Amino acid sequence: EFIEIIHNQSKRLINLVENVLNVARLEGETNIIQTKVEINSLIKNCINILSISYKDFEFNNQSTQKELFCLCDSDKIQQIVLNILDNAVKYSINSKKVEINTKNQSDYNVISIKNFGNYIEEKDFEKIFEKFYRISSYLNSTTQGSGLGLYIAKSLIEKMQGKIEIKSDKNEKTVEFLIYIPIYEIEKITKTTGV
Repeated sequence: EFIEIIHNQSKRLINLVENVLNVARLEGETNIIQTKVEINSLIKNCINILSISYKDFEFNNQSTQKELFCLCDSDKIQQIVLNILDNAVKYSINSKKVEINTKNQSDYNVISIKNFGNYIEEKDFEKIFEKFYRISSYLNSTTQGSGLGLYIAKSLIEKMQGKIEIKSDKNEKTVEFLIYIPIYEIEKITKTTGV
C-alpha cells in the first residue's frame, strides 16, 4: 500500500515537472513537424496506453469514416488526446465510460471526447484553458492536477492551426471536448512546407 502511494506521488511529480517544462517550451520556440496522420489509428493507440492504467473503464470509440487524415504533429496530437482522455476518466463521477467519436467537418477532422456524471458551468469554458486555473468545486479536493494540461493542449493545437472547444450539459451531466485538426490536403502541405 505504501509503495503504491509512493509510486502515485512520484508519477504526479513527474507529470508536474513535464507540464512546467512544456509551458516553458511553448513560451519559447516550439518545434512543430506537421505530417500526414491517420487520426483514428492514433486514438486507438492512446486508448491502448490508458487502458493499462484504467482497466475498469470502457472507452467507447466510434468514427463516421474508416480513415481520417490530418495535417498535424503526430507526437503532439497524441499528447493532447492522452491529456483530454486522462481528464475525462479522472473527472467522471459514478460512471466508468468515456465516449470518443471522430468525424469530418469542413476543413477539419474533429475528435469528440465525452465523459459522464459531471458538468462545467458556461462561465468557466474559456477560463479552464488558462494557466493554473482549476474549477472551484468539490473536484479540486479529490482530483490532483497542476492546472496546466488544458493550457498546454490549447496552445499546441493552435500552433497546428487547429482549435479546441468545450460543451457541457447540466441536465445530462456530461462534459465534451472537441478537438479540431486541419485535414490533410496537398494544398496545405505546399503552404506549410513550401514544397
